[in-house]
Amino acid sequence: MAAKVIQLGDATKARILDAAEALFMEHGFEATSLRLITGGAGVNLAAVNYHFGTKEELFQTVLTRRLDPMNQARLALLDRFEAAAAPSAGPCDRILAALFIPALELARDPARGGVNFLRLLGRAYADPAPFIRKFLSVQYAPMIARFKDAFARALPQLPRKELSWRLHFIMGALSYTLAGTDALKIIAELNPVETENDEILLRRLAPFLLAGLNAPLPELSDVTREFDIALG
Repeated sequence: MAAKVIQLGDATKARILDAAEALFMEHGFEATSLRLITGGAGVNLAAVNYHFGTKEELFQTVLTRRLDPMNQARLALLDRFEAAAAPSAGPCDRILAALFIPALELARDPARGGVNFLRLLGRAYADPAPFIRKFLSVQYAPMIARFKDAFARALPQLPRKELSWRLHFIMGALSYTLAGTDALKIIAELNPVETENDEILLRRLAPFLLAGLNAPLPELSDVTREFDIALG
């Protein structure tokens, strides 16, 4: 079921969403009751039911109010980078930048959920509730397909299945960098200036991700042999 569209100027709706976002991030979907949410928002259960219907619909709206603008920004950047590279395929580092920069901007903006929202998103992707995985896969399938097509043009030597695996690993690395408990703190300790410069941080992460994207195709026998050695 699609999440209901909200008007963020409505103070009651925004208060419910803010409370739900914080509680879902802290406790996860299953452990967060509507009673907890109403207490955190200072509203009654009727207000939640009126504005959002079910807890599932509320959770979806918590995600979409942050994710939709971020993913629109990602697609706009990708369009810009591809137009600049045309008629050639957009380079991998610019495709990565289109994924990375809008998420980093969100992570640094508490008014848009900040790092806590990205932690919630990480929990959502790992949550065993079937409706969450189905919702995320269906809601954002066009955006994911758009980036996969861009990488496929930039990396024509990779079979589609192999590319899917590598993009899965890239998203995990990005999620840790932006939403990991200590990642931004570590960066700040190494060089405080870099935590305020999206381009510098991207240049530090990009070589690692690009190396993974461009790694030679593995031979299954080699991989199996390495695991056998590791396991003794």
